[in-house]
Amino acid sequence: MKYDSVLLVAFGGPTPGCCQKYDNDTCPGEAYCFVEGIAGTADSQRERVKDIAAHYVKLGGFSPFNALTFKQAAALEIALRERHLPLPVYAGFRHWNPYLKEVISEMAEQKGHRKILGIIMAPHQSKVSWEWYQQTVKKGIDALAGEKPTIDYLTPWYTHKGYVGAIADIIKTACGDKLARAELVFTAHAIPQPAADTSPYTQQFGKTGAAVAQEIGKTRFGLAYQSEVENSPLPWTQPDINDWLKSRKEKGVDTVVASPIGFLCDHVEVLYDLDIEAKATAEACGINFIRAGTVGSHPKFINMLADFVSEKAAKQA
Repeated sequence: MKYDSVLLVAFGGPTPGCCQKYDNDTCPGEAYCFVEGIAGTADSQRERVKDIAAHYVKLGGFSPFNALTFKQAAALEIALRERHLPLPVYAGFRHWNPYLKEVISEMAEQKGHRKILGIIMAPHQSKVSWEWYQQTVKKGIDALAGEKPTIDYLTPWYTHKGYVGAIADIIKTACGDKLARAELVFTAHAIPQPAADTSPYTQQFGKTGAAVAQEIGKTRFGLAYQSEVENSPLPWTQPDINDWLKSRKEKGVDTVVASPIGFLCDHVEVLYDLDIEAKATAEACGINFIRAGTVGSHPKFINMLADFVSEKAAKQA
């Protein structure tokens, strides 16, 4: 076969277990180590790291992200076997154990894989959501001794019927008979505006939203962003979901359904920034706030990925 393995390339989240940057007596906790690994160790970032780590602590100190990604990998492996394509599916993370470098080493040096098909677990493309993942994978491959594996990637699928259909199903389940009167808003992670200006991120986000709205019979919908870095010297994509909700109050809207289509499973950004902060804003505005789930391991989404892997394997054979 053209490929001998599949690698899910994902962000990662803190799980129990020391990150080994500190000794046991000085370790500030997994959540702090995780956020510090993203934001950096500069003094200027210390308060930001503490503030964001507190979000994780409020939710138990850890993230379900990694476990949910492993669940996606297991579901995809089953779906591939059903298509007579018995490829092992691995998952590696950019910001936590198991790090991509470690997973790639295991795949190549322990398992002997040489032809990897990568799936970047981000629906919309920007430097931080696409290119940096590829660069991290490349560094992992370059660090290997001896024969190095090759890697190809699936192309973006932000308007594919499998992804769109999964989101539509989840929204319908979350809303029930409230869907007809609810105002619909889609969310994605905010990114610096200069990054948005040089990538297709916001355009792809909007196209996903339009496709999902059409699928569920909605002629109107909003687009908003979440998880903006506070006190940044750069402008970030707007509107923020909290500002958008306040604008709905002025329009007399009484029910909002928020669908985080920029996320494939429940990051703490979703669990805190939407389920706690945005919900509180909505309640203060007198708005009933319904948060639809992420696609996770929804069969339509997993089958879409399996079909894409099968098609790419067939074309490259």
